[in-house]
Amino acid sequence: MDIVVAGTGYVGLVTGACLAEVGHKVICVDVDEKKIGIMKKGISPIYEPGLSDLLEKNYANGNLDFTTDYEEAYRKADVVFIGVGTPERSDGSANLDYVFSVCGQIAKNITKDCLVVVKSTVPIGTNDRVEEFLRENVENNIQVEVASNPEFLAQGTAVKDTLYASRIVIGVESENAKNILMNIYKRFNQPIVVTNRRSAEMIKYASNDFLALKISFINEMANVCEIVGADIEDVAKGMSYDSRIGNKFLNAGIGYGGSCFPKDTKALHWLANDHGYEVKTIKATIEVNENQKYKLFRKAKEFFGSLKNKRVAILGLTFKPGTDDLREAPSIPNIRRMLDEGAKIIAYDPVGENNFKKIYPDEITYAESIEESIKDADMVFIFTEWEEVKNIDIDIFIKEMKTPIIFDGRNCFDLNDICEKSVYYYSIGRKTINNFIKKNLMKKNFFEGGN
Repeated sequence: MDIVVAGTGYVGLVTGACLAEVGHKVICVDVDEKKIGIMKKGISPIYEPGLSDLLEKNYANGNLDFTTDYEEAYRKADVVFIGVGTPERSDGSANLDYVFSVCGQIAKNITKDCLVVVKSTVPIGTNDRVEEFLRENVENNIQVEVASNPEFLAQGTAVKDTLYASRIVIGVESENAKNILMNIYKRFNQPIVVTNRRSAEMIKYASNDFLALKISFINEMANVCEIVGADIEDVAKGMSYDSRIGNKFLNAGIGYGGSCFPKDTKALHWLANDHGYEVKTIKATIEVNENQKYKLFRKAKEFFGSLKNKRVAILGLTFKPGTDDLREAPSIPNIRRMLDEGAKIIAYDPVGENNFKKIYPDEITYAESIEESIKDADMVFIFTEWEEVKNIDIDIFIKEMKTPIIFDGRNCFDLNDICEKSVYYYSIGRKTINNFIKKNLMKKNFFEGGN
């Protein structure tokens, strides 16, 4: 069976590599010749732990290949997986241009019966439209079927999430399509949920939007904890023992980002509105997350009045650890507001710097270490919970910073460790009264223009 994967981003490339890893013969198609050349050397064009090893191994053993010649690839294909992007439009709806561009290429070039499998996250009903489009445009009486096979990978753990998935969802409208996909996935030895296409599409949106809702909920609870004097970590721990709730996605912070949750919540919200229905929980999820991302900035403004000429250290630029992805990262809009205030930014991220330079090439300074970033800083903002940030000795902040003031958006440090330290530490949903605050908080000259 000849398997082709269209697109070599997070979804397409990880899918192709993992299908090859379990023994399938796979060709990944992309229009970027430079990108194809890099992958043939066993180098992943995206930062994803373990992916380069799979590329190198399976290209060497012949299970995996890469090409820009989509005409030849589709000509031989028995199954084509579509793993291209579906970015959001300005109104929040999903942009399906890349999906249908690939479909046009498939329809023009396949020479035998083919199953097209849509892995991209698409609005409910898209697979029906894709099948209609293909059947209208394919030539020579070739039979084309379409199946929905949404992905559930997370950046930073995408390889593990694919090879050891909690479940595989396939949406089909025929026994033939079902049998083909069951045969492909039997080597993964994972639970398989078989449903119709629209239900499969909805499973993807419902899953992501529920997780996003859970994050926004715990952040709302964290905000209330700050008001009433409770501790969100104790609250989350107490909740987690209830098996109906569990312990996942209960870490309070400055909100979610990335390529999935923001896009998928907006897409489902838009789709429902387009059909005359408002999903109030999803609307609230989006609003809470948008407000939460600026929580540290507002707190700093309370303290300093103005950030003009303040030296601000930023630890972490990516939307989460384990990836170089900046999509919807809270660091981006926050740094913009700081720059507009006149702050001087010195940022550090172990893998995200090069991508961030595409957004802010000259306006901020990039450091090669945490210590370099915080040197003589008036304050530090933590936007990403990288392990090296979480493991840093608090005394380094005291030693290197001009004033040891930490705004932690990811609750990286244990309050017991912070309590006796001479730092001002603000985190999300937790109260910190340490010796430094007791001695200095009421001094009018401690914060220039602040409390």
